[in-house]
Amino acid sequence: MMKKLFFVLAAGALVLACAPGDNTLTSKEKAEGWQLLFDGKTMDGWRDFGGTTLTGPWMVEDGCILAEGHGDDGNGYIVTEREYANFHLKWDWKISRGGNSGMLYHVVEAPQYKVPYVTGPEYQLIDDDNWEAVNGFALVPWQRCAVDYAMYVPDFDARDLRPAGEWNSSEIIFDNGHVTYILNGKVTVEFEAWTPDWFARKNSGKWENAPEYGLSRTGRICLQDHGYPAWFRNIKIKELPTRSVEKELFNGKDLTGWTLYGKDKWYVDGGELVCESGEDFSDYGYLATDEYFQDFDLSVEFKQEANGNSGVFFRSTVTPPAKVAGWQVEVAPKGNDTAGIYESYGRGWLVQIPEEKEEVLREGEWNTLRILAQGDRIQTWLNGESMVDITDEKVGAGHGRIALQIHDGGGIKVRWRNLHIKTL
Repeated sequence: MMKKLFFVLAAGALVLACAPGDNTLTSKEKAEGWQLLFDGKTMDGWRDFGGTTLTGPWMVEDGCILAEGHGDDGNGYIVTEREYANFHLKWDWKISRGGNSGMLYHVVEAPQYKVPYVTGPEYQLIDDDNWEAVNGFALVPWQRCAVDYAMYVPDFDARDLRPAGEWNSSEIIFDNGHVTYILNGKVTVEFEAWTPDWFARKNSGKWENAPEYGLSRTGRICLQDHGYPAWFRNIKIKELPTRSVEKELFNGKDLTGWTLYGKDKWYVDGGELVCESGEDFSDYGYLATDEYFQDFDLSVEFKQEANGNSGVFFRSTVTPPAKVAGWQVEVAPKGNDTAGIYESYGRGWLVQIPEEKEEVLREGEWNTLRILAQGDRIQTWLNGESMVDITDEKVGAGHGRIALQIHDGGGIKVRWRNLHIKTL
């Protein structure tokens, strides 16, 4: 109670009024493509994380977004209604004495994610100077202000951090994996996402048990009420172009870039990737890319050597030991809808192929499967023949990996090669 009372008194002592011109765009900014995420008057464009409306503890006060300080680790997050991929984000902020907040991005909403920070990286906003005096314990370096939370830290002596109760200006530039954090005009951290160094940090510290952290290439902007009053204004964003990348997902030598889930066998034989039922065939097995892929054009070749019941998942996540959430393009014996689309979230088959197209599959021979995912629209081809063309909002909102599946039941063996992807 005393802690909360202190925060309320501290909040009342702060000067909140915004200057003329706050929460507006200049003609030059408009011409450059900048957009406001806060109009200075309403919370339009924001809602609860995982919800459909805004329920608090957020309000507009004197031209600022105020986080009242009633949130905690499990709630108090608001997100933009829109998702953003590559962007330049700017905002002004100030924090209460000993306070803690944050700006997150690429936040994914799905039933399996109870809080935004298990998917979205965070630009930490915190009162370094008074934290220990107010809260009774010291911050570790990766918790301090303007870090990439629990990942990358700056030269703290080179920062220009203004004290609690004074306005700071921050920026995040996310440009196709090249990330820059700026505080009051000075770069604090700069790094490349999804590199070996990035994955090493992700897999060894705070995020060791958060397998989907930081993988999404698009998502929502998120503000955090972490139990302390905080103020935000002049929140503006400029979207940056997304560059297309073409690459092979399988290098023909080993399983670099992939993670195995389940007890089935995945190995390389003669430059080909092989999936084969293991001794325990009571459950499914998956081999998933370490990276996420949102919009893409993927082509793969497969040959069913024995009971070829398999598939290609996309925009999907896999929870150990082998629970998948997402969408599958079916690969199965003839008569079982190869190139149809199945959903594991609960709706089951979204599209099964016409009976007359079952003959397109060449059992025991190499086949070419193509998957084109662009927003809500998903198309598949088998050996050059169009099989599926659907538009589905739920699929369009999905985020995740490419994953190859081996079905339960045993006796399955499928070969894969030439897994070529072009991001869109």
